[in-house]
Amino acid sequence: MRWLLVLFLLLPGAALANDWDALKEPGAMAIMRHALAPGTGDPAAFELGNCSTQRNLDEQGRAQARAIGAAFRERGITFEQVLTSQWCRCRETADLLDLGPVSDAPSLNSFFQDRSTSVSQTDRPRALIAEASEPMMMVTHQVNISALTGQFTRSGEVLVIRLDGDDVEILGSILIEP
Repeated sequence: MRWLLVLFLLLPGAALANDWDALKEPGAMAIMRHALAPGTGDPAAFELGNCSTQRNLDEQGRAQARAIGAAFRERGITFEQVLTSQWCRCRETADLLDLGPVSDAPSLNSFFQDRSTSVSQTDRPRALIAEASEPMMMVTHQVNISALTGQFTRSGEVLVIRLDGDDVEILGSILIEP
């Protein structure tokens, strides 16, 4: 039995799993990788305004987004604003969470196919967090979250973060499996 605990603690992010109390910390914000969307990146003919050209949520991803939102609401957690990347898989995730009014935030858009924008795409969300007067939920992409926090996230994983000067501190992680 002891070896299972050791194995669990060695898993990436295991010590942060489902840390709801982290959301109560002063300055805490939630940033989430979109729910399950099979594949990697987007097709070559990708168009931002055309969901049929993008990698999208599947039924498991939709169920995951709904389950995550339900877990937050069961704990009485909603947000004054939910900001999302303009990619369809992020927007659909944000809508299905049903945790507050959803607004597009181009600064949360993926830079997976154009890494030259990584610095600006990381600085803008940091500024959004710094300017926020209340906790918010942000729905974005793994590449954006990794650049901002240094942490790899799984589909549907929510990191609870706050700014510590110019650095982003990870306070906890929440992952609800579909």
